[in-house]
Amino acid sequence: MLDIEYDELMGLARHYKNDYANNSPFPNIYFDDFFNSDFLSEVLSEFPEMGDKGDIQYKNPNEVKLASRGEQRFGKATKVFMHFLNSEPFLNFLSELTGIENLLGDPYYEGGGCHQIKPGGFLKVHADFNKHKLTGLDRRLNVLIYLNKDWDESYGGHFELWNEDMTKCEKKVLPIFNRLAMFSTTDFSYHGHPDKLTCPEDRSRKSLALYYYTNGRPKEEINDGLEDHTTLFVDRKGEESEKGMRVYNGLVKFATDWLPPKLWKALKNARNK
Repeated sequence: MLDIEYDELMGLARHYKNDYANNSPFPNIYFDDFFNSDFLSEVLSEFPEMGDKGDIQYKNPNEVKLASRGEQRFGKATKVFMHFLNSEPFLNFLSELTGIENLLGDPYYEGGGCHQIKPGGFLKVHADFNKHKLTGLDRRLNVLIYLNKDWDESYGGHFELWNEDMTKCEKKVLPIFNRLAMFSTTDFSYHGHPDKLTCPEDRSRKSLALYYYTNGRPKEEINDGLEDHTTLFVDRKGEESEKGMRVYNGLVKFATDWLPPKLWKALKNARNK
């Protein structure tokens, strides 16, 4: 899966750890041609055409995208690859690079796994949910592996990183094949790809997402009063096209504040089928 040995991998982490910590608008980095290209091509060949009954199908003003559940959509090579990304050597690499000690992988792939966005799809800017719903651990790091060969800049789908007051996109990352991107997840690490995908109808934006956790986190990463929250969508300042998003999120907040928890959970599950 890698063309370098473990010692070289750890040397890479030490070399880039200061860059990771100091990159704007929050700790982040990406690497090109990180994995063995032939192996990753095999993973790509197994990538499912998503939208089946068992897939998560998001379709609302915040996001139009598809995601897998657990391992049920992984092919043989994909399963080996994803298990490696949750293994001790890769966890050591991530901890050394990011400075986040004692990282734990997620064997449940809660919110992670295979992600696909088709033409017209999008993912508005947001901060991620911060607690694993099964383990209660704190989400600290996102790792994204892009699988899109011959991806033209005009197709869009850039991974965007925004500043804390949502006035400026400070970095755009094109989701090209064999590009590994990662960033620290806090209540203020706003990211997404907010504009509609414009790739040809026979193409889609494919990626693998893995999230990493610790038991506890620094206080400065937490928004007071939101110690345990779901995804926090935020609109871009002055963006008129996101008016519907603002109305939708206001209704969602009203529902979460006033509806009985069991009823709200049922509505939420129905919304994402």
